Amino acid sequence: MTRTALFAAAAIALSSVSSAAHAQVLGEDAAACTSGRGPAIEVTVIGLKDRNGRLKLELYPATEDDFLKDDHDLVREGKTFRRVWANTPPSGGVTLCIRAPAPGRYALLFTHDRDGKNKFNFWSDGAGFVSNQRLGRSRPKVRQATIEVGNGVTRVNIRAQYLRGLGGFGPLD
Repeated sequence: MTRTALFAAAAIALSSVSSAAHAQVLGEDAAACTSGRGPAIEVTVIGLKDRNGRLKLELYPATEDDFLKDDHDLVREGKTFRRVWANTPPSGGVTLCIRAPAPGRYALLFTHDRDGKNKFNFWSDGAGFVSNQRLGRSRPKVRQATIEVGNGVTRVNIRAQYLRGLGGFGPLD
C-alpha cells in the first residue's frame, strides 16, 4: 500500500469513528445547531439515569428574579423564554439544541422528565446546569445556569443530576 493510500484509509477510518461518536442533535431547534447558524446552544448531556421519558431545555433571562419564573409571566412581561422538548433516545449520545433570540447572556436549565408528566418530580426527575456544580438541596442560583451565547453555536456539556438521598441532587457517578 502506498503512503498516499495509507493516509486516505486512515482519514476514512477516523471520519467514520468521529461520526459514530457524534450524537444526532435532538429537539425542534436542531437545525440551528446542525447548520451552524446561531445564535444557539448545543448541549451534550452526560450521566442520564436511564432512557425513560423526555428531555427538556429551557432558556431564561440571566437574572435571579427571572430564573425559573413561570413561563407565562415571562412571556406576558416580554422577557426571554424558550423551551425545547425531545424524546430520550434509546441509546447513544444525547445532544440537544435550543435557539437563543440574540447573542447575549442567558440562564439554561436541563431536565430529564422520567415519568413523562411534564411537571418536575423531585423524587425521580433529573436536572442540570452549565456550571455542573453539585446542586445539593437548595434552589439553584442563576450563576449556576448562566451561559454566554455568541453569534454561532455555543457548545456545552451538562451532567445530569438526580436525588441522591439526604445530600440532595448530585451526579450518579
